[in-house]
Amino acid sequence: MNLRGVVFDFNGVLLWDTHLHEQAWQLFSERLRGKAFTHEEMDLHVHGRNNRHTLTYLSGHELTPIELNSLIEQKEHTYHELAIAAGAEYCFSPGAVALLEQLQQRQIPFTIATASPKLNVDFYYQQLDLARWFDPAKLVFDDGSRPGKPDPALFLAAAAQINVPFTECLLIEDSVSGLEAARRGGAGYIVALGPKEKHTSLSSVVGVHQVIAQLDELDVVALFG
Repeated sequence: MNLRGVVFDFNGVLLWDTHLHEQAWQLFSERLRGKAFTHEEMDLHVHGRNNRHTLTYLSGHELTPIELNSLIEQKEHTYHELAIAAGAEYCFSPGAVALLEQLQQRQIPFTIATASPKLNVDFYYQQLDLARWFDPAKLVFDDGSRPGKPDPALFLAAAAQINVPFTECLLIEDSVSGLEAARRGGAGYIVALGPKEKHTSLSSVVGVHQVIAQLDELDVVALFG
Protein backbone atom coordinates (compact mmCIF):
# COMPACT_ATOMS: atom_id res chain seq x y z
CA MET A 1 0.00 0.00 0.00
CA ASN A 2 1.45 3.32 -1.13
CA LEU A 3 -0.78 6.12 0.18
CA ARG A 4 0.25 9.75 -0.24
CA GLY A 5 -2.92 11.83 0.14
CA VAL A 6 -6.42 11.98 1.65
CA VAL A 7 -9.75 12.87 0.08
CA PHE A 8 -12.57 13.51 2.54
CA ASP A 9 -16.25 13.44 1.83
CA PHE A 10 -17.68 16.24 3.97
CA ASN A 11 -21.26 15.78 5.15
CA GLY A 12 -21.51 12.75 7.41
CA VAL A 13 -17.71 12.51 7.67
CA LEU A 14 -16.04 15.75 8.81
CA LEU A 15 -19.41 17.23 9.72
CA TRP A 16 -22.11 15.05 11.20
CA ASP A 17 -25.03 17.01 9.81
CA THR A 18 -26.86 14.24 7.98
CA HIS A 19 -29.84 14.60 10.33
CA LEU A 20 -30.08 18.31 9.49
CA HIS A 21 -30.02 17.64 5.75
CA GLU A 22 -32.63 14.92 6.23
CA GLN A 23 -34.85 17.36 8.15
CA ALA A 24 -34.42 19.99 5.45
CA TRP A 25 -35.19 17.50 2.68
CA GLN A 26 -38.26 16.20 4.50
CA LEU A 27 -39.62 19.72 4.92
CA PHE A 28 -38.85 20.48 1.30
CA SER A 29 -40.37 17.22 0.03
CA GLU A 30 -43.60 17.91 1.92
CA ARG A 31 -43.66 21.43 0.51
CA LEU A 32 -42.93 20.32 -3.06
CA ARG A 33 -44.98 17.13 -3.41
CA GLY A 34 -47.10 16.93 -0.27
CA LYS A 35 -45.35 13.97 1.37
CA ALA A 36 -42.07 13.12 3.07
CA PHE A 37 -39.32 10.83 1.78
CA THR A 38 -39.50 7.19 2.74
CA HIS A 39 -36.40 5.58 4.28
CA GLU A 40 -35.73 3.79 0.98
CA GLU A 41 -36.01 7.04 -0.99
CA MET A 42 -33.53 8.70 1.36
CA ASP A 43 -30.98 5.95 0.74
CA LEU A 44 -31.47 5.94 -3.04
CA HIS A 45 -32.07 9.59 -3.87
CA VAL A 46 -30.65 11.75 -1.07
CA HIS A 47 -27.62 10.29 0.74
CA GLY A 48 -24.48 11.03 -1.26
CA ARG A 49 -26.46 12.45 -4.19
CA ASN A 50 -26.19 15.96 -5.58
CA ASN A 51 -29.08 18.42 -5.53
CA ARG A 52 -29.80 18.04 -9.25
CA HIS A 53 -30.48 14.33 -8.82
CA THR A 54 -32.68 14.73 -5.72
CA LEU A 55 -34.66 17.70 -7.01
CA THR A 56 -35.21 16.08 -10.41
CA TYR A 57 -36.50 13.00 -8.60
CA LEU A 58 -38.80 15.09 -6.40
CA SER A 59 -40.11 17.15 -9.31
CA GLY A 60 -40.64 14.18 -11.58
CA HIS A 61 -39.24 16.02 -14.61
CA GLU A 62 -36.09 17.65 -15.92
CA LEU A 63 -35.61 21.11 -14.43
CA THR A 64 -34.48 24.21 -16.26
CA PRO A 65 -31.35 25.88 -14.84
CA ILE A 66 -33.49 28.69 -13.40
CA GLU A 67 -35.89 26.22 -11.75
CA LEU A 68 -33.03 24.12 -10.40
CA ASN A 69 -31.11 27.06 -8.92
CA SER A 70 -34.27 28.45 -7.30
CA LEU A 71 -35.08 25.10 -5.67
CA ILE A 72 -31.48 24.61 -4.51
CA GLU A 73 -31.49 28.02 -2.82
CA GLN A 74 -34.80 27.30 -1.09
CA LYS A 75 -33.69 23.91 0.20
CA GLU A 76 -30.25 25.06 1.36
CA HIS A 77 -31.61 28.11 3.16
CA THR A 78 -33.85 25.72 5.10
CA TYR A 79 -30.74 23.68 5.98
CA HIS A 80 -28.83 26.84 7.02
CA GLU A 81 -31.62 27.82 9.40
CA LEU A 82 -31.55 24.37 11.02
CA ALA A 83 -27.73 24.45 11.27
CA ILE A 84 -27.67 27.88 12.93
CA ALA A 85 -30.41 26.79 15.35
CA ALA A 86 -28.21 23.82 16.36
CA GLY A 87 -25.72 26.26 17.89
CA ALA A 88 -22.57 24.72 19.40
CA GLU A 89 -23.65 21.25 18.25
CA TYR A 90 -22.86 22.35 14.67
CA CYS A 91 -19.16 21.51 14.70
CA PHE A 92 -16.56 19.09 13.32
CA SER A 93 -17.24 15.41 13.97
CA PRO A 94 -15.50 13.56 16.85
CA GLY A 95 -11.86 12.93 16.03
CA ALA A 96 -11.83 15.18 12.96
CA VAL A 97 -9.57 17.90 14.33
CA ALA A 98 -7.11 15.37 15.78
CA LEU A 99 -6.85 13.63 12.40
CA LEU A 100 -6.42 16.90 10.48
CA GLU A 101 -3.66 17.96 12.90
CA GLN A 102 -1.83 14.66 12.34
CA LEU A 103 -2.06 15.02 8.59
CA GLN A 104 -0.78 18.60 8.72
CA GLN A 105 2.11 17.68 11.01
CA ARG A 106 3.15 14.85 8.69
CA GLN A 107 2.69 17.08 5.61
CA ILE A 108 0.24 14.67 4.02
CA PRO A 109 -1.88 16.57 1.48
CA PHE A 110 -5.65 16.42 1.89
CA THR A 111 -8.79 18.04 0.56
CA ILE A 112 -12.58 17.71 0.38
CA ALA A 113 -14.81 16.35 -2.39
CA THR A 114 -18.41 17.20 -1.57
CA ALA A 115 -21.73 16.92 -3.39
CA SER A 116 -22.72 20.20 -1.71
CA PRO A 117 -23.20 23.32 -3.86
CA LYS A 118 -21.09 26.47 -3.45
CA LEU A 119 -23.91 28.05 -1.44
CA ASN A 120 -23.26 25.48 1.29
CA VAL A 121 -19.48 25.49 0.94
CA ASP A 122 -19.48 29.24 1.63
CA PHE A 123 -21.69 28.57 4.66
CA TYR A 124 -19.26 25.92 5.97
CA TYR A 125 -16.32 28.33 5.69
CA GLN A 126 -18.26 30.97 7.62
CA GLN A 127 -19.56 28.71 10.37
CA LEU A 128 -16.70 26.21 10.86
CA ASP A 129 -13.48 28.17 10.20
CA LEU A 130 -12.83 25.74 7.38
CA ALA A 131 -10.00 27.88 6.00
CA ARG A 132 -7.87 26.82 8.97
CA TRP A 133 -7.62 23.39 7.38
CA PHE A 134 -8.69 23.56 3.75
CA ASP A 135 -7.50 25.76 0.91
CA PRO A 136 -10.74 26.81 -0.85
CA ALA A 137 -8.95 26.67 -4.21
CA LYS A 138 -8.37 22.92 -3.72
CA LEU A 139 -11.81 22.00 -2.42
CA VAL A 140 -14.07 20.30 -4.98
CA PHE A 141 -17.83 20.82 -4.79
CA ASP A 142 -20.87 20.34 -7.01
CA ASP A 143 -20.67 23.16 -9.54
CA GLY A 144 -22.91 21.41 -12.05
CA SER A 145 -20.04 20.46 -14.36
CA ARG A 146 -19.60 16.86 -13.19
CA PRO A 147 -21.93 13.88 -12.75
CA GLY A 148 -22.80 13.06 -9.17
CA LYS A 149 -21.92 9.97 -7.15
CA PRO A 150 -21.70 7.03 -7.79
CA ASP A 151 -19.69 8.49 -10.67
CA PRO A 152 -16.12 9.08 -9.37
CA ALA A 153 -15.64 12.46 -11.11
CA LEU A 154 -15.72 14.51 -7.87
CA PHE A 155 -13.13 12.31 -6.19
CA LEU A 156 -10.83 12.22 -9.20
CA ALA A 157 -10.96 16.02 -9.43
CA ALA A 158 -10.13 16.32 -5.72
CA ALA A 159 -7.12 14.01 -6.05
CA ALA A 160 -5.88 16.12 -8.96
CA GLN A 161 -6.14 19.23 -6.78
CA ILE A 162 -3.62 17.80 -4.30
CA ASN A 163 -1.45 16.33 -7.08
CA VAL A 164 -1.82 12.74 -5.88
CA PRO A 165 -3.15 9.93 -8.10
CA PHE A 166 -6.47 8.68 -6.76
CA THR A 167 -4.91 5.21 -6.65
CA GLU A 168 -2.62 6.57 -3.92
CA CYS A 169 -5.36 8.33 -1.93
CA LEU A 170 -7.12 7.34 1.26
CA LEU A 171 -10.83 8.08 0.71
CA ILE A 172 -13.27 8.50 3.61
CA GLU A 173 -17.01 8.31 2.91
CA ASP A 174 -20.26 7.56 4.71
CA SER A 175 -22.75 6.95 1.88
CA VAL A 176 -23.12 3.82 -0.23
CA SER A 177 -23.18 5.88 -3.44
CA GLY A 178 -19.94 7.60 -2.37
CA LEU A 179 -18.26 4.31 -1.52
CA GLU A 180 -19.23 2.97 -4.93
CA ALA A 181 -17.80 6.13 -6.53
CA ALA A 182 -14.54 5.53 -4.67
CA ARG A 183 -14.38 1.94 -5.90
CA ARG A 184 -15.11 2.94 -9.49
CA GLY A 185 -12.43 5.60 -9.33
CA GLY A 186 -9.83 3.14 -8.04
CA ALA A 187 -9.14 4.72 -4.63
CA GLY A 188 -6.03 3.32 -2.98
CA TYR A 189 -7.75 2.68 0.35
CA ILE A 190 -11.47 3.13 1.10
CA VAL A 191 -12.72 3.84 4.62
CA ALA A 192 -16.44 3.76 5.43
CA LEU A 193 -17.56 5.84 8.41
CA GLY A 194 -20.79 5.26 10.29
CA PRO A 195 -22.36 4.29 13.64
CA LYS A 196 -21.62 0.81 14.92
CA GLU A 197 -25.09 -0.46 14.05
CA LYS A 198 -24.27 0.16 10.37
CA HIS A 199 -20.83 -1.44 10.39
CA THR A 200 -22.00 -4.84 9.14
CA SER A 201 -23.76 -3.35 6.13
CA LEU A 202 -20.93 -0.89 5.40
CA SER A 203 -18.29 -3.62 5.55
CA SER A 204 -20.25 -5.60 2.96
CA VAL A 205 -19.96 -2.81 0.37
CA VAL A 206 -17.61 -3.90 -2.40
CA GLY A 207 -14.22 -2.20 -2.22
CA VAL A 208 -14.33 -1.06 1.42
CA HIS A 209 -11.08 -1.76 3.27
CA GLN A 210 -11.98 -0.50 6.76
CA VAL A 211 -15.04 0.63 8.70
CA ILE A 212 -14.81 3.14 11.56
CA ALA A 213 -17.18 4.97 13.90
CA GLN A 214 -15.16 8.20 14.14
CA LEU A 215 -12.11 9.69 12.49
CA ASP A 216 -9.57 9.32 15.32
CA GLU A 217 -9.81 5.54 14.92
CA LEU A 218 -7.60 5.81 11.83
CA ASP A 219 -3.95 4.90 12.38
CA VAL A 220 -2.11 7.48 10.28
CA VAL A 221 1.30 5.96 10.96
CA ALA A 222 0.20 2.49 9.85
CA LEU A 223 -1.51 3.83 6.75
CA PHE A 224 1.14 6.30 5.58
CA GLY A 225 4.31 4.94 7.17
